[in-house]
Amino acid sequence: MRKTALLLLPLLGACVSTPSPSGPGPSRPSAGTPPQQVRPAPTTQAFRAPRIMNMPGLENVIGKNETALANLFGAPRLNVKEGDARKLQFAGDACVLDVYLYPLQPRGEPSATYVDARRASDGIDVDRAACVRALRR
Repeated sequence: MRKTALLLLPLLGACVSTPSPSGPGPSRPSAGTPPQQVRPAPTTQAFRAPRIMNMPGLENVIGKNETALANLFGAPRLNVKEGDARKLQFAGDACVLDVYLYPLQPRGEPSATYVDARRASDGIDVDRAACVRALRR
């Protein structure tokens, strides 16, 4: 009995009618009204300054540009650019250091504003300053 009722549900759904919109069709603008112009949304976004990490032991990293970081740690293992931001990854036996660079002013050169560190072996978070010390040349 239940199977029969379930089989009839789609058939009953097909019998339901949808109301048609009432009223006259689309109206035409009067001859004296000029057509409206549609303007596309602006594609540029307002500059938003990044928050800058402030932790002891990171003074040699925060605020540095890509060249200064490469001088400090060597060539990055990973260099990802997205828009005006950049992520550099430096790795050693002890840890992996991710440095995020953002411009501090509109059209400015990206500078390190945030650092994250993890153990190279298992990815567990480690002390950022200790990782910086371990990776320095």
